[in-house]
Amino acid sequence: MAILSTLQTLHHPLFNKHNVRVEIKRDDIIHPIISGNKWRKLKYNLQHVQQKQEFNGVLSFGGCYSNHIHALAFACFEQNIPCVGIIRGEAAYADNFTLSWAKHWGMTLYFVDRKTYRCRHDSDYLAELQQQFPHYFIIPEGGSNKRAITGVSEVITELTQQTEFDTLITPVGSGGTLAGLIAGDALNNITHNILGIAVLKNAGYLENEIKSLLPIAAKTHSKWQLLTQFHRGGYAKFSPTDASRILEFSKITEVNFEPVYSGKMILAFLDLLEQGYFSSGERIVLLHTGGMQGLGGMIERGLLSTEDWSMPKRVD
Repeated sequence: MAILSTLQTLHHPLFNKHNVRVEIKRDDIIHPIISGNKWRKLKYNLQHVQQKQEFNGVLSFGGCYSNHIHALAFACFEQNIPCVGIIRGEAAYADNFTLSWAKHWGMTLYFVDRKTYRCRHDSDYLAELQQQFPHYFIIPEGGSNKRAITGVSEVITELTQQTEFDTLITPVGSGGTLAGLIAGDALNNITHNILGIAVLKNAGYLENEIKSLLPIAAKTHSKWQLLTQFHRGGYAKFSPTDASRILEFSKITEVNFEPVYSGKMILAFLDLLEQGYFSSGERIVLLHTGGMQGLGGMIERGLLSTEDWSMPKRVD
């Protein structure tokens, strides 16, 4: 199969100090809008919708600055599929960087309070939504389901054609990307070390979520870990020091990151390096899962400065 994203060698003084080879899988540049793990998670979900005549559209869930909602809106726009977003938060957020684009691309937004949003996995609530939006295909928050696992697993297929490596590292939000990488390893009859860096607090529950998403062939994979100590205070939280370290790493490597997902992976990786976690000579691949559109919302809210961070380009 064709390689979908490039593999780039990274250079940094710490890599020489600890004698590791580091490459990065640039899934952030798969597509100018539907980047990273969102592209891969949506690929087979939307293919399923297009192939089945009974679906009138797609419905999914996300927060007011959701990478998934942003990507889904454009993907449905591109494929002429009606779509609905169930958004955690108030309608006042409808004009922020992320949701204004989702509306622009034709997504219908429904805002719900946190109590209602917590029911997004509840069968009764999903049945209500199915009645309200008959014949709409429901994709879970973050896009993580069995079809998403198939899409993400292709990262491993591509990597085996691009390089040899010992360890693969990815940020983890809902768990679908990590599950897909584990499944890809099993499908390719390989066993790499696969590390997931949880970006939210109290993320231990994700281990069971990840296991539930794995196909039977991947359930015996034993060389994966979810590291939960590198959340930097919780989801979307980071300190000025964290932001500065990410910017410094980006300047040295000439690869841009954001501080919610890929940036936390970078910080965790640097901390692990300094702790002597990796063996001398280890070959490491970092998976850049995209999410750069999230910088728009953080800059809007004054959490980041345009002096240091670039506002994402608006692309029709």
